[in-house]
Amino acid sequence: MSLPEPEDLKKMRLELRLTQHDLATRAGVSQPLIARIESADVDPRLSTLRKIFNAFDQARKEHIVVRDIMHSPIIHTSSGDSIEEAARIMEEHGVSQMPVIDNGVPVGSLSTDQIVSSMTDQDLKKVSHFLVKDVMGDSFPTVSPTTDANTVSRILEKNPAVLVFEKGKVTGVVTKHDVMKMLRG
Repeated sequence: MSLPEPEDLKKMRLELRLTQHDLATRAGVSQPLIARIESADVDPRLSTLRKIFNAFDQARKEHIVVRDIMHSPIIHTSSGDSIEEAARIMEEHGVSQMPVIDNGVPVGSLSTDQIVSSMTDQDLKKVSHFLVKDVMGDSFPTVSPTTDANTVSRILEKNPAVLVFEKGKVTGVVTKHDVMKMLRG
């Protein structure tokens, strides 16, 4: 295992758009120490390097944007599809909710909860022929691909999914599951 050279640390800091002061504050060390490490005037202790790399990791997590975590293509249904067809799509892809998109425009959302609720006091055969538009809920919120992951996390506190909209088209979707995957690395 090779340890990073001083110029490697500076390169990482600049890639994360951190000043020496920002890095020092995040790592709990002084800015002059960061400057001396980067100029190879001093060999840092292992504990200091650990603090610096922890600060880098935290900064990377803060710079994650939706484009990095969204998934595409989008599994969706149309408002004119039958509930039976929509349920088949959901089961086939292992999703519990999906957007309803007509001609490229999000018009609503459909979840397993909404389908189950529509079955209350109904004949099962009758429900399978309902149209998605009769059962669907509001459309998921939309964000641009450059929206930061922290903002999307806050939106997902109140919504099951967020659609990614770019140049007038839905290009991806982010769910709570996608945000949770960020915790793993």
